[in-house]
Amino acid sequence: MQPDRKSDVLFGGVPDAVPDKGTDDAELRARVAELNERYKHHGATSVLEQALQDPQAGKLALVSSFGAESVVLLHLVSIIDRSTPVIFIDTQMLFAETLAYQSDLAERLAFTDMRVIRAAESEIARNDPDGTLHQFSTDACCALRKTVPLENALKGFDGWITGRKRFQAGTRAALDFFEVEEGTGRIKVNPLAKWAPEDIKNYMEENRLPRHPLVAKGYPSIGCAPCTSPVKEGEDPRAGRWRGQDKTECGIHFVNGKMVRKGVNA
Repeated sequence: MQPDRKSDVLFGGVPDAVPDKGTDDAELRARVAELNERYKHHGATSVLEQALQDPQAGKLALVSSFGAESVVLLHLVSIIDRSTPVIFIDTQMLFAETLAYQSDLAERLAFTDMRVIRAAESEIARNDPDGTLHQFSTDACCALRKTVPLENALKGFDGWITGRKRFQAGTRAALDFFEVEEGTGRIKVNPLAKWAPEDIKNYMEENRLPRHPLVAKGYPSIGCAPCTSPVKEGEDPRAGRWRGQDKTECGIHFVNGKMVRKGVNA
């Protein structure tokens, strides 16, 4: 099969990851602006605690990759409300270490609504039966195994909690605690938006939280095994993700109702 053919098959068969819900963007923006104004002087714990209780935020789920820094947000949520739905996307191409880490943390933090989601077996069989789609189109592979399954899992929620931080990328430099996810009718909550790298490190040490085992092996940012490589000293922490490609994000964050494929505002 030719490279372009494989990508075409996927995008011709997988439904649009962002259905048009006919949302009132003006109302949603006003609600998010009010939330940011209300909590602008609060810290991460307070923002998270209030977001899980504030009717303006609606019904929320925590989406976690159980990656290098994920344990901080997971721990915070477990302290506040262990019944918060936690969504973990098993792309079926993750490192064995990530799967073991996810299982260990979910048990250790005692979440009562842990949701492990995967792409439908029929979609995998139709679009990537031999598991080589990532070699032809990483965008198509991410859409099949991550973006579309997540969109389906988030149906019924008013928003979701992310671990994104301002220091992670220039496109996140002005990240607010609350933001509009355009085209979906949802909000995103970023309680760690203003944290610095040392805040993450200190929190892990003070609370004796277990690190992802691949961090010690040179993986400061961890995704799927075929598309993640170790990072050398002095490199950007995300340099090991899709190395050598013009791609910096998997596409689970959206701009103008469309998947972000090259890190724009993601």
